[in-house]
Parts: sequence; C-alpha cells; structure tokens
Amino acid sequence: MTADVLLSIEGISKSYHGVKANDDVSFSIGAGEVHALLGENGAGKSTLVKMIYGLVKPDEGRMRLRGADYAPAEPREARSRGVAMVFQHFSLFDALTVAENVALGMDNPPPMRQLAGRIREVSEGYGLPLDPTRLVGDLSAGERQRVEIVRCLLQDPKLLIMDEPTSVLTPQEVNILFGTLRQLAAEGTSILYISHKLEEIKALCDEATILRRGKVVGTCTPREKSAREMAEMMVGATLNPPERAAAAPGPVALTVRGLSVASPSAFGTSLREVGFEVRQGEVLGIGGVAGNGQDELLLALSGEIRTAPETVRIHGRGIGHLGPNERRKDGVCTAPEERLGHAAAPDMSLTENALLSGAVRRHLTKRGFIDWARTRAFAEGVVRTFDVRTPGIGTAARALSGGNLQKFVLGREIMQEPEVIVVNQPTWGVDAAAAAFIRQALLDRASAGAAVVVISQDIDEIMEIADRFAALNEGRLSAPVPTKGLTIDQIGLMLGGAHGMHEAEVSHAHP
Repeated sequence: MTADVLLSIEGISKSYHGVKANDDVSFSIGAGEVHALLGENGAGKSTLVKMIYGLVKPDEGRMRLRGADYAPAEPREARSRGVAMVFQHFSLFDALTVAENVALGMDNPPPMRQLAGRIREVSEGYGLPLDPTRLVGDLSAGERQRVEIVRCLLQDPKLLIMDEPTSVLTPQEVNILFGTLRQLAAEGTSILYISHKLEEIKALCDEATILRRGKVVGTCTPREKSAREMAEMMVGATLNPPERAAAAPGPVALTVRGLSVASPSAFGTSLREVGFEVRQGEVLGIGGVAGNGQDELLLALSGEIRTAPETVRIHGRGIGHLGPNERRKDGVCTAPEERLGHAAAPDMSLTENALLSGAVRRHLTKRGFIDWARTRAFAEGVVRTFDVRTPGIGTAARALSGGNLQKFVLGREIMQEPEVIVVNQPTWGVDAAAAAFIRQALLDRASAGAAVVVISQDIDEIMEIADRFAALNEGRLSAPVPTKGLTIDQIGLMLGGAHGMHEAEVSHAHP
C-alpha cells in the first residue's frame, strides 16, 4: 500500500424525498489500499458507491480521482476513468456462455475468440480460472461471481468496488477470492469493500470508514479492532447475542417424507427423497452451498411446488397438495431467499406487499373486498416492530435497502404468528444488528411453540440458533443431528455429501 490518495470524497450529500441518504460524507482511499465501508442497512453505503460508480448524482460535495475532478454522469464514464464494480446481485444470463456474458458487460468487446483467450489468461492469472465456453447456468454461485470479477478485471481498473462479495461463497472460495484481492492490491489496484461479515473485514481490509444514518461516525484499522467493537461502532449501541427460553420441544409439527420434486428451473437442483421432522419449539438448521436444492425445498414447503398430500404434513395432516394460501391458513408461513420479485413485488408499496402474504392469516379482506385500514395497520406494525427504515408504508419495496426489505419480509411472516415458519437465507446481506434482531425474532417464535426451519449458507448462524443441523447436497438431505458438540470437520463432512448417516455415525466420523 502506498500513501498516495487514489480517490478522495469531500462533503458528499444526497437526499431522497427529504431523507438524507448521505450527509456531508468525507474520506479517502489510498492507492493499493483495501478500504472497508461499514454501516447498518440504510446507513448510506449503497447510495455512496452508486455515486462513485456514476449511477447517482450527488446533491453536494465533490470527488477527486488521482488528483483530478471526478463526477461521472454514468457507469460508462466511471469505467473509462478506471472504476469498476461487482454488484451484490449478479447480472448474468444463464443461457449464454461465460464469454458472451463478459462481452455484454464491456463497452467495446473484442472478437469472441480473442476475448475467450483473454478470459482464460486473466482468470488463471488471478487464481479464478474460468472456461469461457461454459454456460453460466451450469456454474456454481462462486463461479458466477468469478465471471463478474473477471469482467471487471478485463477493464484494468484502478478502483474495484465490491458489494457483499462473499454472501454466496464457500469458505474455500472466500480464501481464493481474498488471495485475488490481495494480489490486486499488491499490484496497485484499490478496493472499496462492503460486507457485514466483520471477521472478513479484519482479515482483509487495511482501513475502514463507518457510516451511521448517512454520516461518517468513525474510522478504524480493522485488524486492531474486534468484530464486536466494529459492530457496536456501526450501530452506536452494545450488541447482545440472541437468547432463548429453555424449554423441551413439543409434539411433531412438520413432517416431510420421501420428498422428490423436479426443479422448475433448467439450471436448478431436483430434490431426492428428502425427509425430516421438526417439533414445536424446535429450530432445524439446513446448511449447504448455494445451488444444492435450497430454493426447491422452500418452494415445496411453501406450496409453490405441489406434491402428493402425505409428502408434507403439519400436525399429521397431509398438505403436500395445497397451494401457498391454503398452507398459510393451516399455519405455514415461508420467506424465500430472493427478496425482490419473489418475497416482495418490487413496484408495489409496503402496504400492498403486506397484503399479498398477510391477507389470509391477518384477515385483511372481508367479503372479497380489501380492508385497507387493517392492511395499513399490519404494515405499520411490521415497520415499527422490525425497525424497517423507510419514509413510509406507501414506499415501493424496490426503494428500500436490501437489509431493510429483508427485515420487512421476515417481519411480515413472523407477525402472522405461524405454527411453522420456513426461511431461506434470513440474514443474507443484513448488518450485524439487524441479523441479531432477526435471529432473536425466530428464536422468540420457537419459544412461542412454532416449528422453525432455517435454510442458510451461514454455518455460524445455524450453530447459533439451531437445535439440530442437516446438510443439503445435490438435492439430498443428510440425517439431522444435534448442533451441540458438532465440529466444523463434521459439518464439512455432511456438507460434502455424507448422506444417510445416523447421529452416532456423524458424532464419531472423522474426515
């Protein structure tokens, strides 16, 4: 790292509808520096990087890049000045090859054969090998991210912005990515790194700027701080781990037997003979690397994929043939991984989104007419109880930050007081305080007697809140085992596909 400043941000402010997303933000990034941008959901991180990348224009302040004024009118101009960005949500076409996807993201792509050669050369040179001829739909989540990164690296960026880059990666893929980022930094590329995984920030980043409610509230050297200290700087308060009232599990609430379903996606993973049961007051954690059938399992439990009646049972009643609304009526609520487009309709208001899933259990309709007063009260209750940062319940879902929309979606389901709740990636892209709040809300629901299923790629999350753990691998589920005393080696064995093992076998297994 050098002492030279690559990018300086001076007094940047941006408001939306009278709400200041960024308020007099100033900091600088050195050449070859890995700089973390930390803050709660809604703290202003996304708005700030959108201004750096030319997607949004600031109201006040200025930026300087390598000593010259920098005010990109659009991303193309930002890229021409050496600024590239890898977004949290991939923008790739499954039916196209790696090379075709890379070409679509370039302003002036070279001939395809020449581009394929460059992709091989650059990807292998940075430890992210890619086959340019493979269909993106056949790639793992980690390989898809490589496509996004290599597309940026082909532009020879001076500043690489990364937004939650490890949310869908295995620990091994995270290590590979960090090796690449360290190599880039050593070659003089600066990296602006956004993540809620504070242990990663400690391991990777040289400096950190902390935002709270749009303002810079502090800076630190991450390796000199604990993850808890950084989290408390972000939220301005002391954080406590989730707590749960001790109670013996009750009768079996959810039973799944012989669940085999074809994936509705050509690039998905079909489920094969999945079976488990969850008792009242119990939390079952289901882990696995992205793309091993998590989405299909959620669809089968929500009723979006229907099966034979007895395949899915609640309190002994077969519900496999029922659709989502009938299952909600029977006490089953679900929250999928994809927030926009699946859990919430992007262009609908929070009030309307509250109605979409809450109508049945919260009695938001009467004789076929919508009771808007009750619907608004329900939406306001979710916003208030789950601390959703929004100008109001009339705001469109797409206008919320990812973390705030996640809090709304989870809150909408939990506040329906379901007997069974199934959530996929409940704290994906969510800050430390919001993640702790969501986990506590799930534990509180279990304490109230609900059966809770948490599907998550965050093993630490599962170990923190789950009573039992099962691993999903290529559409098959391992035998659930108690989380108490479970080691990382044993979890790795299960994630790798050790199916059909009994509890005793797993407890004595050594990879």
